Amino acid sequence: MPNIDDVFRRQEQIIDTTGWAVMHVLPTDDDPDTTAPFAYTVGLTEHDVPELVIAGLDPHIAQALLNDLARRVHDRAERLTHGQRVTDLLAGYDAVIVEGPATEALHPGAAYARYGTDRVRLQQIVWPDKHGRFPWADGYEYPAHVQPLLGRP
Repeated sequence: MPNIDDVFRRQEQIIDTTGWAVMHVLPTDDDPDTTAPFAYTVGLTEHDVPELVIAGLDPHIAQALLNDLARRVHDRAERLTHGQRVTDLLAGYDAVIVEGPATEALHPGAAYARYGTDRVRLQQIVWPDKHGRFPWADGYEYPAHVQPLLGRP
């Protein structure tokens, strides 16, 4: 297993090449069943835009979604706003962007280590259940710990 210095060196190489890297935080065997996996970008702060975070999805899917939106923000200078619906990210569903401070469940440690807590801003990609309901709506299919939130629109 690589040590933390190796991880940060590799992260630096990826950021230098693409403009951002994606970090995954996965529950361990010691974590309770109420700990959700999440992933976030590191590198967008250098371009004075928020880092992106997504929770509760398979790491490969999370990385693909983060890379898609990060590419739009970094390469095309698109700006995402709190409450914005993204209609072309998820097949057949909208996603919603919410802004908010880090939480215990969604803590972008590598971004904070790189830029400091005062510089990093966060935007979360929130996905709906199969009925198109979001976590803040009545009847949302999943328990709150599956997709912890930075905020609500």
